Amino acid sequence: MRPAKSSTTSWFAAAIVVAVAVSGSLVAAQSAPDGENGRYSMTPIPEGVLRLDTRTGTVSTCTKNDAGWACYAVPDERSALDAEIGRLQGEVEKLKAQLAAGPTVSGKIDEALPKSDPLKKAEPKVAEGDRKLEIPLPSDQDLDRAMSFLEKAWRRLIDMANRVQKDVSGKI
Repeated sequence: MRPAKSSTTSWFAAAIVVAVAVSGSLVAAQSAPDGENGRYSMTPIPEGVLRLDTRTGTVSTCTKNDAGWACYAVPDERSALDAEIGRLQGEVEKLKAQLAAGPTVSGKIDEALPKSDPLKKAEPKVAEGDRKLEIPLPSDQDLDRAMSFLEKAWRRLIDMANRVQKDVSGKI
């Protein structure tokens, strides 16, 4: 009977070893992220899969289409902000260097500017009583045009009044 017991025990021990080996390989397979030796971590999303590159930190969205799977990098706002900050810091350093170098304004003089404007025409000095205000008068041609306009307007007004009077008298 002993041999039977021994054989059952050895089968039982072999089954335990196989079960431990299988479960260990399953645990190892589940713990490692998908991809090249654990480089990528995948997360399902409604549009497809979100892929994180654990080495570089870039995030991509992967979607399936007729040709197969395609992954596109998600725009990284932080890198754009860092680039803009770097550009502005460079510009600030450049401006500081220009200020430290001294003034670059050409044609600057140390003497004060004159109080009067040299380009302004000098007005002749006239006594208060001698000032004259001259208003140009219209020419004869301007007066004729104005009179012609007023005459046409007056005639139209009279014609309109006559038409209204005829319309009213015809209706009564």
